[in-house]
Amino acid sequence: MARKIGSKLPKRKGEFTYRGNTIEQLQAMSPEEFTELLTARERRSIRRGFNEHQKDVMQQIKDGADNVRTHYRNVIILPDMVGKTVAVYNGKSFLDFEIQPEMIGHRFGEFSQSRPKVSHGSAGVGATRSSRFVPLK
Repeated sequence: MARKIGSKLPKRKGEFTYRGNTIEQLQAMSPEEFTELLTARERRSIRRGFNEHQKDVMQQIKDGADNVRTHYRNVIILPDMVGKTVAVYNGKSFLDFEIQPEMIGHRFGEFSQSRPKVSHGSAGVGATRSSRFVPLK
């Protein structure tokens, strides 16, 4: 199965379902019904309520703003956000991503990595005790 270069999610076979529900069914559910399908952490977070900043971001997305830019990485992705583009701050810059159905129930910060991948090079001359005896020529 070929994957598109730059794609973060694997290609899905057939129609997307989340816990046995299609995207249309998820969007038609009441917030309480949808909350019951989420994992415990997200369910608890939604039941405790969103703060004012999270509500503002969710309202901007709901209103259909073209590209919402936010520093709030802890906003939970809901079914009515699917298809929207969001730019999330990672500490250095805003990273754009389009919300896909597979992202439902996750948080914005999971798709905007804040720490780069580190690939260490080999040790240089003089870095270890054994390299003292390596001839430089």
